[in-house]
Order: sequence, then C-alpha cells, then structure tokens
Amino acid sequence: MKSSPDVYTREVLKKVLRTARLKVTPLRIAVLSYLMEAARPMSHAEVQAALPDMDRVTLYRTLSSFVDSDIAHQVQGLDGMWRFCAHMREDHACPGNHPHFLCSSCGTMICLMDQTMPRVEVPDGCVVYGKQFVAYGVCQACASGEEGAGCGTDAPEG
Repeated sequence: MKSSPDVYTREVLKKVLRTARLKVTPLRIAVLSYLMEAARPMSHAEVQAALPDMDRVTLYRTLSSFVDSDIAHQVQGLDGMWRFCAHMREDHACPGNHPHFLCSSCGTMICLMDQTMPRVEVPDGCVVYGKQFVAYGVCQACASGEEGAGCGTDAPEG
C-alpha cells in the first residue's frame, strides 16, 4: 500500500468527519485513513483484511455512512462486489463521476480520473440518481504475469 500523504493526518481526518456531520470515532478514523491511503476503490473484504479486529457489520455501516455523507463513493464491479473510494472535496482524490477499470484477474479496481462519464439522456419525467461505468479486462501486471502486482497498486490478497 502507498504511504499515507502528510495531508491525511489524524486531525485532517477528524475535520473531514466533522464536516460530513459524522461522529468522530477511532473506527471511522481508521477506515477513512485506510481508504484515503489506498487511493483507489476498495472492497469491504479488502478493508476487513486490513482492519481485522473490526466487526464486519459495523464496517459495512461505516462505509455506507461515508457514502451517505459524500466523503466516499461506491462502484459495483462486474463481479457484483461493491468497492468504496474515499475523497475530500478540497483535493483531487477520487471524487466520483468518472469511469473505473476492473482487472478480472486480480480484482483490482482503479479510478480513471482523466476521463469523464458519458452524458445519458433519459425520457422526460425520469430522474437519474446515479450512474457508473466500469471497463474491465486484465491489468498490465496480470497480463505480463507479475503475480500480485495488480494495476500499479497493491493487489488485494486472496
């Protein structure tokens, strides 16, 4: 995993939680820190593996509260697994509204930040609540046979 940038200090993470009107708890700080450090969408299982002392239901509720409070977005891969990516409004971390790439071999998902989502026209009277775009295939590391390398980031263990 990448080393945590100096920007994501404990105090900064507390401020993010407070701004999102979430109670600051050691659990939320740990999950938010892990997601920010990962800098890519992470599955519940990946977060659980990194924070094994955390109850799985509490972790799910924490991830959901991050999405509901707009400090994370979620994207579902073709494998049916939801992945969560934390972001802060004032920086250029994963803000959503962009496509993702899912490696069908190692399961790593990455944000394609330099691309935008296509515009979707819906019939009059319809309301769009969200959209997602996931391109899938095999990442460079898996295609070249570098086991566990995963898309230029740490691949999930499994």
